[in-house]
Amino acid sequence: MPITLPEDLPAYDVLSAEGVMVISEGRAAHQDIRPLRIGLLNLMPRKIQTENQFARLIGATPLQIEFHLIRMSEHQTKNTAAEHMEQFYRPFSDVVATGEKFDGLLITGAPIEHLPFEDVTYWEELTRVFDWTQTHVHSTFGVCWGGMAMINYFHGIKKYALDQKAFGCFRHANLAPSSPYLRGFSDDCVMPVSRWTEVRLSEIEASGSLVPLLGSDEVGPALVQDPDHRALYIFNHLEYDTGTQHEELVRDREAGKPIQLPVHYYPDNNPDLRPVNRWRSHAHLLYGNWINEIYQTTHFDLARIGE
Repeated sequence: MPITLPEDLPAYDVLSAEGVMVISEGRAAHQDIRPLRIGLLNLMPRKIQTENQFARLIGATPLQIEFHLIRMSEHQTKNTAAEHMEQFYRPFSDVVATGEKFDGLLITGAPIEHLPFEDVTYWEELTRVFDWTQTHVHSTFGVCWGGMAMINYFHGIKKYALDQKAFGCFRHANLAPSSPYLRGFSDDCVMPVSRWTEVRLSEIEASGSLVPLLGSDEVGPALVQDPDHRALYIFNHLEYDTGTQHEELVRDREAGKPIQLPVHYYPDNNPDLRPVNRWRSHAHLLYGNWINEIYQTTHFDLARIGE
């Protein structure tokens, strides 16, 4: 939560420059408070696990959050009970039909990165989602494949296939310490990575409008801000539980897929030892900062979102 200070107090400028959450007395006096409406467009096959991961992070702030679960209209999941989907999820077409607006929207990844975007069965509807966010969502957060899809759609940034899966926990440099989304971040942080594709920093920098926030020499850009579209794109997985990459390793081995041990994940590189979570605090920081930025800048009147 922000600290309220007089704008002419020296600490106001000092703390603002350091990335501390500061709000002026005048602005605080005119703020109206209501629950924030955050949607999760869940494209992952294991829906319940993904719900838990993001709800844990979104719900860790002192703010009241209304969490809405959304699915693609025609795509039917095979990994989650139909009863669960019927009870808790709404198709995107219904959300559009009711004219609802959201303060924030999370768009997850999906295990389809080997496909060209245009070959994804629900790509046409997903592009309608992207366009819809510009008039009905205050801030959108694309995660892993969801982030790659958004940055491709809005900016033409390509995804490139990797010779070997980027898999493990990698250190990422803080490229923009003054960014409000990186308040409280260390100079670098550990982030779980699990993908067969990458986007390239050179193309992001050449766009002229995208802002790299976190990146790694080993696995490339990780977090990018898109001010023109009120969006963040993260290509890795700060939301992962401690055991998620172990579960992925076991799953792929049982399926006979080529997979190496996730690097920098197991103590002594021994899969018989329990992994140590070294990213949880930065996960809470990032998603808490995102929620705070929404809280600071969204309209009290939901009807004005998208203006």
